[in-house]
Amino acid sequence: MRSNYLKLTVILFAQLLSIMDIFIINVSIPSIQRDIHASNGQMQLIIAAYLIGFASFLITGGRLGDLYGRKRLFIVGLILFMISSITCGFSTNSLFLIISRFMQGFSAALMSPQVLSMIQILFPEHHERTKAMSWYGITIGIGTILGQFLGGYFSSLTFINEAWRLIFFINIPICLFAVVLGFKLLDESKITITERFDFLGVALLAIGLFCFTYALTISEHGSFGIESIVLMVISVILLAYFIKNQKNRILKNKPYLIDFKLFTFKNFNIGILAVSFFFIMLDSYFYVLSIFFQEGLKINPLDSGEIIVFQGFGFILASVFSAKLILRYGKKVLILGLILIITVLMLQGYFFTETPSIPILYLLLFMHGVGVGSIIPSLANIALSGIPKDLMGNASGVYITLQQTAAIIGIIIVGSLFYYFLGQQPLVSDYQKAFKIALATNIICLIAVIVLIVKVPESILPVKK
Repeated sequence: MRSNYLKLTVILFAQLLSIMDIFIINVSIPSIQRDIHASNGQMQLIIAAYLIGFASFLITGGRLGDLYGRKRLFIVGLILFMISSITCGFSTNSLFLIISRFMQGFSAALMSPQVLSMIQILFPEHHERTKAMSWYGITIGIGTILGQFLGGYFSSLTFINEAWRLIFFINIPICLFAVVLGFKLLDESKITITERFDFLGVALLAIGLFCFTYALTISEHGSFGIESIVLMVISVILLAYFIKNQKNRILKNKPYLIDFKLFTFKNFNIGILAVSFFFIMLDSYFYVLSIFFQEGLKINPLDSGEIIVFQGFGFILASVFSAKLILRYGKKVLILGLILIITVLMLQGYFFTETPSIPILYLLLFMHGVGVGSIIPSLANIALSGIPKDLMGNASGVYITLQQTAAIIGIIIVGSLFYYFLGQQPLVSDYQKAFKIALATNIICLIAVIVLIVKVPESILPVKK
């Protein structure tokens, strides 16, 4: 079992990188925007490009891991992530950075599903898997802290020009270290049935998801133009045909990309719906919070990163203790965690004023992290509990795809609401109003998650007697 935890440490490097590169750019938004002369819409696209590449190929990455080896895809993903991080660091304009961020997301899509799949395989028992998932949550917290702190730190350096480029170069040593350990310590695992790969399915799904997510990202301020509408229509047609095609291929025993048996598991359906609403809230919250702090409250990038780091501290603390609490009290812990987040968001809307109290900023961000850290590990546990090994990569890919698609939807829709209520020449009061509107939207999403958690069968998160 000790060797399994060593392997867990190795695979969690991929999770660390995936999370760190979401948050490390958030704090650096003003610096990047100034240096490459990007518009608000281009900055939204730079942030979302990573998530577009991620969401478009996660199911493909999970299926590739099932068929050709999870260790192999994990290492290939790390190497490509390192290369794309280098190209991000050398980007000289918004287009080059958008493309490089998309490739970063694609690389993460190859390695990320292998993380959840290998955790389920390494820890098949509920008790040990719950502990392992708490470490998964701790890694998310560490990634959040490092992302916010390093993003603020690098962006505030004055002894070199365009210091924000270091936020991408920091990935190089982490990737190299994880690749070496992965080769030495990880065991290969894949399904025993030899199948050809469903390339048509990959093309239909990837293009369909790309059209959908890209249509959202180019709809700045919630305005859908002709291009967005056309892309949405193409997306719906392609994804509908994809579903029909996959069902036919399964009936004819041909290679497929998604096994729809996944959706016969009640816990899987509840889990993917819950994580979707939760990540609409979470990613949009951090996107808006970073802009509100730096542009609205005029907090510099370094101080902004340091304040948001306290969210990560709370996240890690909750992840450490949540496993024991969930084993003892079950889903009641999740419901209390969600109520805590709602309460904190309401308090932030009240206390985050033009001259905020720094201790209150620290406390409310910390408590927000405690709430989030008590939820995220268990959402994956709910969705993947009881899924057969031969469907594990498929399930992991679908789960993270919907999670990341929800993150894009949250950033674009809530971000557009924020900009809409901000106006063209905003005052501090306009920033506060827009921030409160964004928080209200987040609270609605959290209420939906509570309703779904209530519906989770007791057998999925059994209480230890």
